[in-house]
Amino acid sequence: MTLPVTPATIMVIDDTPANLSLLAGMLNARGFDVRLFPRGRMALAAARQEPPDLILLDINMPEMNGYDVCRQLKMDKHLRDVPVIFVSAHAHTLDKVKAFELGGIDYVTKPFHTAEVAARVETHLQLRRYRLELEQYNQRLQDMVAEQVREIADAQMSTILALSKLAESRDDDTGHHLERVQHYCRLLARELRHLPAVTTEVDDAFISNLINASPLHDVGKVGIPDAILLRPGTLSDEEFATMRTHAALGAQTLEAVQAIYPNNAFIRMGIMIARSHHERWDGAGYPDGLAGEEIPLPARIVALADVYDALRSKRCYKAAFSHEESRRIIADGRGTQFDPAIVDAFMRQEQAFHHIRTTMDDG
Repeated sequence: MTLPVTPATIMVIDDTPANLSLLAGMLNARGFDVRLFPRGRMALAAARQEPPDLILLDINMPEMNGYDVCRQLKMDKHLRDVPVIFVSAHAHTLDKVKAFELGGIDYVTKPFHTAEVAARVETHLQLRRYRLELEQYNQRLQDMVAEQVREIADAQMSTILALSKLAESRDDDTGHHLERVQHYCRLLARELRHLPAVTTEVDDAFISNLINASPLHDVGKVGIPDAILLRPGTLSDEEFATMRTHAALGAQTLEAVQAIYPNNAFIRMGIMIARSHHERWDGAGYPDGLAGEEIPLPARIVALADVYDALRSKRCYKAAFSHEESRRIIADGRGTQFDPAIVDAFMRQEQAFHHIRTTMDDG
């Protein structure tokens, strides 16, 4: 698609009435929309209101000379790309060099031939038209590429969620647990990004990766035998030790992917979450017994989100707790099981958590 064909607007800035009249007659005869200005300041004000397609600019003018006008034009982000042709009686090479250094694209020496000026105007307008069409084409191409990337990324994230749900389905929670955890993580991360201690870490990319990687937290459960995973009663110490290996198993699975894509921030965050979401703030968690800020921030966030949803959900070994009971348990875990700052963020968003759990109920 090409740009609409409309008469090009040409601004002529010259303090000599005879030059204005001559250039206006020549340009009007060729169908251009011509605007005449005897002063630089007046022309700049008009250009800022309605940018022209091209400017013919004299140098010797009162108040503000052509060099100053060109300098002001190139400092304005809305006008810097408007082509400027200097039309001047100065024929010295240094004058021309200065004009080009300030951003002029051509230089016509007075007295000029109207045919020469017309030819140069036509040439530079055509070049400007080509440039604008190229920019328009490039923008459409960028939009198309961005849309394709979004579609591919959405498809990849959907596949990851589906595979994560497949792993989750081996447990008795086959509902919307993973999707709810994603929403909880978004709430917590947005609260935390306002804290000075984490502002630099929790940016838009962090939140996006956290949301997409959080479903991977229990992917290691695929390696746990059904006899243990689905046991309705209390697990023996040996069985519980086996159950706890799902964190390391999940991380090891993702580390194999990371070996192929070592610079992928999403996979890197998925490894942190899978391995460390059962660590505790007091160091009594597993698999590595990390404590406090040794635990990666994404894992600390997912830990609380996962526990809240587990408390609110019916499992083969327990009934579902109310929001109030779950809130109390999380509050009691502040500084022991959970990062105090994340518990505080949860408390500020507890009603939003309750709303998500209610509106995305598995029933």
